[in-house]
Amino acid sequence: MEKFVIDLDKVLNDFEFNEGSPSATPAEQEHSNIGGIDEDRGASSDVSDNSLVECNTILGKQPPFWVPDSDAASCMLCDIKFTVLKRRHHCRACGKVLCNKCCNMKYRLEYQGNIDSRVCVPCYHLLIKGIRPGCDLTELDTCWDLKPSYRKQGNKRMFASGSTLTDPATRKQSHPLLDNMTNSYIPHDPNLLPPNVTIHKGQITYYPSMDESVLYKTLKNECESPVMFAINRNLYAYVKIINLNCCVNKICWNVTSRGLACVGQDEVILLVEILPDETRIPRDLLIYINQLYFEAIKGNTITELGFSVYQGNNLLGSREHSGFLFIRQTLQCLQKIILPPAPFLIGLLIHRWETPWAKVFPLRLLLRLGAEYRYYPCPLVSVRFRDALYFEIGHTVMKVLADFRNFGYTLPGVRGLTIHLKNRTTDVMFPRNRYDQVIKGLYNSNDHVLAYASNFSIAADSHLVCIQTNSGDESSYQTQAINIHNKPRTVTGASFIVINGALKSSMGLSAKSSIVEDGLMVEIMSEKMEALKAALKNMQDFSIGCGRQGASEPDEIVNIKWVDNDVLFNLGVKSPIDGQLMDGIPSIRVHNGSDYRGTTRFIRWTEVFIIKSDDYSNGVNDPVDINKLSGNIAKATCAALVKLLDLLATAGLTKLGVRATIHSDNVGYEAGSEGIKLPPIYMKSLDNELIQVLHKAAQSSQDAHTVLELIFYVLDD
Repeated sequence: MEKFVIDLDKVLNDFEFNEGSPSATPAEQEHSNIGGIDEDRGASSDVSDNSLVECNTILGKQPPFWVPDSDAASCMLCDIKFTVLKRRHHCRACGKVLCNKCCNMKYRLEYQGNIDSRVCVPCYHLLIKGIRPGCDLTELDTCWDLKPSYRKQGNKRMFASGSTLTDPATRKQSHPLLDNMTNSYIPHDPNLLPPNVTIHKGQITYYPSMDESVLYKTLKNECESPVMFAINRNLYAYVKIINLNCCVNKICWNVTSRGLACVGQDEVILLVEILPDETRIPRDLLIYINQLYFEAIKGNTITELGFSVYQGNNLLGSREHSGFLFIRQTLQCLQKIILPPAPFLIGLLIHRWETPWAKVFPLRLLLRLGAEYRYYPCPLVSVRFRDALYFEIGHTVMKVLADFRNFGYTLPGVRGLTIHLKNRTTDVMFPRNRYDQVIKGLYNSNDHVLAYASNFSIAADSHLVCIQTNSGDESSYQTQAINIHNKPRTVTGASFIVINGALKSSMGLSAKSSIVEDGLMVEIMSEKMEALKAALKNMQDFSIGCGRQGASEPDEIVNIKWVDNDVLFNLGVKSPIDGQLMDGIPSIRVHNGSDYRGTTRFIRWTEVFIIKSDDYSNGVNDPVDINKLSGNIAKATCAALVKLLDLLATAGLTKLGVRATIHSDNVGYEAGSEGIKLPPIYMKSLDNELIQVLHKAAQSSQDAHTVLELIFYVLDD
């Protein structure tokens, strides 16, 4: 069994590396000889104010001396002794070895390339007196990082909200109280916002929300980081005002979740166009993310093309806004947008008249949005108070194929199915690994009609769009096409196919193909329908020639094809063990697992990736076998790590992966977080619990080769 070997003392002392510079005050020099001060002299009251000024001129601009860990058995400020749990930290500005309490601030240092760096409290005091790189002189009184701005008052510092604090390290708050009305940290008072929060290596710090004017200035300033708000104990939201002049030339609110993944829900991005003179964050977006969180706890997660109704009143100031339809990014620009780790969904604001289409046939709606705003396939930014793109259902072929009254059924979908219209040829492409979905749709169809909903195809350069118009007393639907800007149309996508087996031979046609709304209607004779169904059951290709009977060649050919497996899922997802890409690797979300609780934290299993499984991929055994095996591995992992949760969180190892290999000739596992293998202290505990479980599974595997990767989160209790 391969393990990652690392020096335990070094890992427990510090996962970080930095440089240092002369210390700032006489008291801070008590345990150090840096800055050219003789260690024997102690360097207490001999240091003058002039020397402090000289130190401050290079503080953060040059790499300082790095104090070796071996030279500091205790914190060089408060003298507290370092232990396994009381870890060492190095200040990026002065290089001293300090405890977390004395070295918990963040500042963008010039020599570090202006990235957020850990600095000690005294250095932070000196650094904020200087000019922050990258911004103008008028912003000296606002901080660079995510912490709220404050005003100076003598030797004390005052938050804009009015609370005075003598030491930035004392600004930490205990967990805020939940508001009973909103079931979150979001106050029910519409004029108030939830607290700001920073998270660094598992250390969560809460702050009173900034003053409104300061907050707006921070959100709008491109050289400032996004502001993070606490929504509930393990759920947060990044907020920023972004100018998307790179693509759609709109200024919008960008609200990105952090924490939905720990309840088995993809993280979400909400991009809403900002109103003229709007300066206050739309609290409804924060409340909505909290709603998604609690729905996911119940097992009601939102997936691609899923629709979620807002449960409050007047979403974003209008009763016409019903909720959000969620999509994956395909061809849209993502520059400047705050992106969470993959996989994530992007929400599109939906008008209440469009709700039936969002529930029954969402692909039609998102393509209609693309046509309205001339952006292929659809824009990511939501426009508020717009007119509905669809209204009364009216006369549409979908009334035959879907239930608009009770939403009890809709067009059967096949994941990965695409329909391409070319010159005199139509290709309907079923992925081989979606055979079960194809057969399910086949068995649920009637004798004469077979229909499937398709997916947006990134291989097409244009797509059919259905436009609803009013003509007299009843609305009608027309067909248009949208395409990629400045690109010729060669392959056009369609949203569905309906094959009707009621064509009569008396019509003189072998088959007939026509575009209906944003889909394709193919009419064939009954005997041809039986042959088509047989081909689908046997996973065989099938061609339909359309045109006059007896013609030398058909006017058009519709090809039903079985193509390579659909692997367009889990794109961009990386293993926390070693960064391995999980593109196209199937996974199962876990919603009914047991949480294992420690003293202040708990560990939760959220997902299992099926990297390799002979039985699962060939359909020999029921997937319940995978569930049972992964459940046993999860139970052993949680039991092994539950006593080490505080240590994991302190080290910033809050998302964990365990990859187990089970085969009669090869049994082992790997475990890691943040792209590195777990240190020996954790591996030893895992050995005690996991090895027996894996060997037992291998003995009953009957030479089947299985590789599973389980994902866990360490959360605040």
